[in-house]
Amino acid sequence: MRAFTLFLAVMTLSTASANAEERPADFVNVADVVPGLVVEARYAGYYNFVGQPIEGYEAPVCLLTRQAAEALVQVQGSLKPFGFGLKVFDCYRPARAVAEFVRWAEDAGDTRMKPEFYPEIDKSELFPKGYIAEKSGHSRGSTADLTLVDLPTGVEVYMGTGFDFFSERSWPDDPEQPSEARANRLMLSSVMQRHGFKPYPYEWWHFTLVDEPYPDTYFDFSVK
Repeated sequence: MRAFTLFLAVMTLSTASANAEERPADFVNVADVVPGLVVEARYAGYYNFVGQPIEGYEAPVCLLTRQAAEALVQVQGSLKPFGFGLKVFDCYRPARAVAEFVRWAEDAGDTRMKPEFYPEIDKSELFPKGYIAEKSGHSRGSTADLTLVDLPTGVEVYMGTGFDFFSERSWPDDPEQPSEARANRLMLSSVMQRHGFKPYPYEWWHFTLVDEPYPDTYFDFSVK
């Protein structure tokens, strides 16, 4: 009996090891690559639309493919002469985190963060309207959610809405935004596109590297 128990324990550990995906060598901690990058990893903490740390985020860091990180180096360099820099909220996102978003969306009773992040829309509409995806481009490792900050204070530039505010007011080309917000969104988008990123039509903060190295691969290693 003791031998059988030991066998089960070994098999469990072996299965866990097999399922523990390792971070590919060409994924990097972006803060180590981009000088002066500000990181506020929302999903590693409690201030996000779910209201708790998300599965797979074991540390408040930003991981991206080296190609995407090096492109952000160029973005940061272009912004610095104008007194601006980048702040990231989310980068690579494990597939298990996306699965947690799906489970959260199915729980109609959990609306604790609605006033802050989706006051204008019913929770059931977040997936159909494209604010959250069942398979996220973030899991491919070349997508980042970010904004501009003033240098040297690190204070966020006014964008009209906050990050992860699910509303048409967060669409990059929302015509109802004040002129300051429209100008700042345009500046961010223009610089990102100049250095190889494409914007997302429903979120002013979301950009994906056009020539991403893993266009069909969705990773699930932990952020740590």
